Amino acid sequence: QVQLVESGGGLVQAGGSLRLSCAASGRTFSSYAMGWFRQAPGKEREFVAAIRWSGGSTYYADSVKGRFTISRDNAKNTVYLQMNSLKPEDTAVYYCATGLVRGWYDLGEYRYWGQGTQVTVSS
Repeated sequence: QVQLVESGGGLVQAGGSLRLSCAASGRTFSSYAMGWFRQAPGKEREFVAAIRWSGGSTYYADSVKGRFTISRDNAKNTVYLQMNSLKPEDTAVYYCATGLVRGWYDLGEYRYWGQGTQVTVSS
């Protein structure tokens, strides 16, 4: 029912910044949350950050807290991930996801996923 499209990935130097966007195809519901996940080669997909459409409360993985900021524009059905002070270990394919999420970081609670966008941080 919901289609998500990520954009904004690319190649940046360590210490640089990048902003990812995730646009939903249609309306979202207040009970839905939007999350960002990432997956590096040979690694499991891991939680990065999430935000709730209603109220805008957020939650971050410890590895990105203080460097990344998630935000949303409900009118545009779009969520953003501002990534600052990027490190080589941030290199991964970044995915946005949404669904009727009760928690924050459980991949299984996110039903709809985007195709991913590559972020590469060079040293």
